[in-house]
Amino acid sequence: MISPEQFENELNLIIKNGFREDVGHGDHTSLSCIPSNTQGKAKLLVKDTGIIAGVAFAKKVFEYFDSDLHLEMFINDGAKVHHGDVVFHVSGKSQSILQAERFVLNAMQRMSAIATKTAFFVDLLQGTNTKILDTRKTTPGIRALEKWAVKIGGGVNHRFALYDMIMIKDNHIDFAGGISEAITKTKAYLEEKNLEIKVIVEARSIKEIEEILTNEGVYRILIDNFSFEDTKAAVRLINGKCFTESSGGINEKTIRKYAECGVDFISSGALTHSVYNMDLSLKAF
Repeated sequence: MISPEQFENELNLIIKNGFREDVGHGDHTSLSCIPSNTQGKAKLLVKDTGIIAGVAFAKKVFEYFDSDLHLEMFINDGAKVHHGDVVFHVSGKSQSILQAERFVLNAMQRMSAIATKTAFFVDLLQGTNTKILDTRKTTPGIRALEKWAVKIGGGVNHRFALYDMIMIKDNHIDFAGGISEAITKTKAYLEEKNLEIKVIVEARSIKEIEEILTNEGVYRILIDNFSFEDTKAAVRLINGKCFTESSGGINEKTIRKYAECGVDFISSGALTHSVYNMDLSLKAF
């Protein structure tokens, strides 16, 4: 997994690019009709129900744009919110509030939707030992925000990108000439490069799991698109030799049954690629 320093760098890049994209060389609407010395105050108003996320990020955004902006927080990340709740007040130069407004709202609406969906899946897994994982199926450019939102919702982050974990999937196996060939080449590569990176291998059948288990150094087996019965058989076969992960079309109707098969993790791209933004607004008062 990436380090806290790398994650912080990702956030800084997102903030810098967000203002480049949205403000550019100037918010001419605010600059033209709001005097530069005008002070104002606005509140983050919830118009929906769910798990709020992005409060800490909003603070970073406001501080980056104008260090004189002041936030008074009332609700923290991860809290359940309802229509009419006020998350925070922001005060300072009106021009600064207006120029940061849309960036903050876009980020928080997206992050809150992801946190809400993640919390829903976490609740479905209550009483089992299975954890919900995100994937790399994220919006390009804002992966750090979306994975942060998954954690706020109670989920667990999978690998951040291609560089922090090895995941040998079907195409890698086919191009490499087989499962054992792919694992052997991977282990040789890691030794040559002096890298300590966890290795996950995807299995498409019980037979492939049997072959994976003849190799050492596999951290987790991805049990992909298996039926309930085959998943149970796979877990029995693996028998704690490495961690197990189920994936492939798992939804709110089936996730509990897969968890009851005994897998350690269930990964779902839907946590980040299939959500509806939470309705939030920033209102002057």
